[in-house]
Amino acid sequence: MALLNILEFPDARLRTIAKPVTEFDEKLQTVIQDMFETMYDAPGIGLAATQVNIHKQLIVMDLSEDKTDPQVFVNPKIEVLSDEDFDYEEGCLSVPGFYEKVSRPGVINITAQDATGASFTVKADGLLAVCIQHEMDHLDGKLFVDYLSNMKRNRIKKKLEKQHRLAAS
Repeated sequence: MALLNILEFPDARLRTIAKPVTEFDEKLQTVIQDMFETMYDAPGIGLAATQVNIHKQLIVMDLSEDKTDPQVFVNPKIEVLSDEDFDYEEGCLSVPGFYEKVSRPGVINITAQDATGASFTVKADGLLAVCIQHEMDHLDGKLFVDYLSNMKRNRIKKKLEKQHRLAAS
């Protein structure tokens, strides 16, 4: 297993739209394990393949406190089941150190494939619904900062660009 490099906003590669996974082979299993290792090390609760510069429709998540509930979502699709939105203070491994309230549909169905290619559907609300929608945005080239005002997004962008410049020097 290996730690992967997490891309950070405003890296243009984060805007790449992911392609469907078609091969459920040993290479995919290695990528999944590397993504879990990277997510746990960061530490985070979700990671989309786009964030580690792999542009496939693949998400790993673990919402448990003790890292005992790893979940894999390959080629996920959602169906909104509720008109009510759920507000949550979101953060992101690709936007480190920043947290902002984002409003998303409160109840959804997630249809996806697991690491072996088997299809499944899960009804989700609360943190699971927020997390899967957040990670699916990455697969579409979106970030949670896209839900913020231009002023807030630009402030975050400038601060991260400054941090990147200082780290490079």
